[in-house]
Amino acid sequence: MARLQRFAWTVLAYNVAVIAWGAYVRATGSGAGCGSHWPLCNGEVVPRGPSLATLIEYSHRLTSGLALVAVVALLIWVWRACPPKHPARTGAVLSVFFMFTEAAVGAGLVLFELVADNASMARALFMMVHLMNTFVLLASITLTAWWLSGGERLAVRRNGRVAATVAAGCVAILIVSSSGAVAALGDTLFPSSSLADALRADLSTTSHLLIRLRLLHPVFAVGAALLLMYCAPRLARGGGPEAVRFSRAVVWLMGLQLGLGLLNVILLAPVWLQLVHLLIADAIWIGFVLLGATVTAESRRSAVFAHSRQSESPAIP
Repeated sequence: MARLQRFAWTVLAYNVAVIAWGAYVRATGSGAGCGSHWPLCNGEVVPRGPSLATLIEYSHRLTSGLALVAVVALLIWVWRACPPKHPARTGAVLSVFFMFTEAAVGAGLVLFELVADNASMARALFMMVHLMNTFVLLASITLTAWWLSGGERLAVRRNGRVAATVAAGCVAILIVSSSGAVAALGDTLFPSSSLADALRADLSTTSHLLIRLRLLHPVFAVGAALLLMYCAPRLARGGGPEAVRFSRAVVWLMGLQLGLGLLNVILLAPVWLQLVHLLIADAIWIGFVLLGATVTAESRRSAVFAHSRQSESPAIP
């Protein structure tokens, strides 16, 4: 089982790397490197005489294909190693399902030519859906690895208040991350020569909608950060040392992310910083998913509620 646990966490880490490489494809405008062909690249299985954009896009397809193979292998291994009704089985099935939907959204971007210099709102919406699916995929793999490592089944229905708080945090992260995907797309398609030019473009009513939408991201980011920094420590109360560690990680990463976001604005969103910004967003999401899994686990339910009741009740002399 130890080897299976390590494999599951490795699959998670590999998928994070693939996601970062996908962001590099978008940031460098290489999404049309294989033309409007999918799964072939410019009509060929192996492109001949490829350009740099083709190499970047083709390598992303290869690494994404390996990610699909990895989650399918994880599903088979989990199904053979874990008994019926083990929660890791559910997580592995969901991982494969959302990997297929991830591939479908990626294929849609290519086949509908929503890549390269396409500045339509259809592309922005596809990017938002793509990111949400990516995060749900990461959550599925994370929970699978967590359950294989001894994590307990979730008691969501019987733990309504805590589960609702976790759900609110997840929604906040998804909203701010989706707005970040749109902001990154605007930075890629409409680069500015200076910070002053970027601010003027953001506030101009004649600017492209993707440029004006960039203003929403910092607003959502600050709101989500305040929510998570308030909720995470409270979720960890009575949840044990693991919950405290995950809570602290989320809070510190959220603070780091705000700093990186400000730096991203000042430096006009260089590609390397966009990738770091995305990786930290992935880490925040994974950390919060683990925090949610810890505080909604069956054995933690009574401890969390007992702590809550004790803090609300007056002391009896």
